[in-house]
Amino acid sequence: MARLPSSDPRAVARRVAKSPTLQYQVRVELKRITPLIWRRVLVPDNVTLAKLHGILQWTMGWQGGHLHEYAAGPVRYGTPDEDWPSPEPMIDERRVRLSALVENGNRRLTYIYDMGDYWEHTVKVEDIVVPKGPWIQCLGGENACPPEDVGGTSGYEEFLEAVTDPTHEDHLSMLQWVGGAFDPKMFDLAETNERLATIKV
Repeated sequence: MARLPSSDPRAVARRVAKSPTLQYQVRVELKRITPLIWRRVLVPDNVTLAKLHGILQWTMGWQGGHLHEYAAGPVRYGTPDEDWPSPEPMIDERRVRLSALVENGNRRLTYIYDMGDYWEHTVKVEDIVVPKGPWIQCLGGENACPPEDVGGTSGYEEFLEAVTDPTHEDHLSMLQWVGGAFDPKMFDLAETNERLATIKV
């Protein structure tokens, strides 16, 4: 027989706190790349920064194979690692909800993915909306996400020079490395939302 949810007031309060009621409309921009690579996505208001990391990965087009962290002013958020201690304090992103930051007046975060390539994103909460569709949904965006391990912004510029110029000495090798083709203007909204649909709220 299935167990009924606890009626203890504290347990009820915890369930309510974990239940999303509104959505945040969030705009994500990848810095120092021209033309601008950006996405606009709806997320549950109670999303943790750890869950938001997964949403940002799928929304932008990253694969998730590298370390990441957030920064809000001098405060850093991430997943503390005993094997790689940080010289500066880091707050556990699994224990911080986006709503807590917004309620404190902080609607802008820096999201850094891959400490080697150092992809720096601006994450801005643009609006608070009443849900009318999926809890997690991409509304729009422009331009393709750079390939993983391309070497950061300078490496991406060199990569684009090679793949867009058939006479470039590295044209064929770069195309082969990236899987045969790469369109820097490509952004597939439907495919992005198919990925996001696999994330549990």
